[in-house]
Amino acid sequence: MTIYTHIPQAQFVADIRTLAGRLDGDAGWKPTFIIGIGRGGLVPAVFLSHATGLPMLSVDFSSQVEDFSDAPLVRLAARTRDGERLLFLDDINDTGRTIANLRRALAEAGAVPGSIRFATLMDNIRSDQRVEYHAREIDRSVTKDWFIFPWEAVAPDVAIALDAAAVPERTA
Repeated sequence: MTIYTHIPQAQFVADIRTLAGRLDGDAGWKPTFIIGIGRGGLVPAVFLSHATGLPMLSVDFSSQVEDFSDAPLVRLAARTRDGERLLFLDDINDTGRTIANLRRALAEAGAVPGSIRFATLMDNIRSDQRVEYHAREIDRSVTKDWFIFPWEAVAPDVAIALDAAAVPERTA
């Protein structure tokens, strides 16, 4: 049986402050833009943009609509060739699939190595992909909860259950 764990707004804000602090503490790398990864990374990106004063852009990689996913990634990769640094932000690094796909697409589009980094609110230490910044860690071999972030809490229960069931190994 799936355990649904709601992330309270106060915890979400604390996680954003943690990420902002980690970015501020990294004197060797400062992003030019925060890139919110649609859907789960859009709200965190807005909050992190406000917390850091950094401008925000977005890609809707989850939609798989080329005009809003692939094409912007090509344009973003080109910006790295002009010296810009991009911090991609998502809610959770769970299986690592989204991050791996983004890294592959950006590399194929010619992104400059070292100009792209990733951040998440939650980082699964069992993921195949590592992120440079995270607020909290989980271990999916131990923690099987389906996390419901504040912006997801408005979804119908059936939609949340379908999302949780989409990749059964996360919660089984």
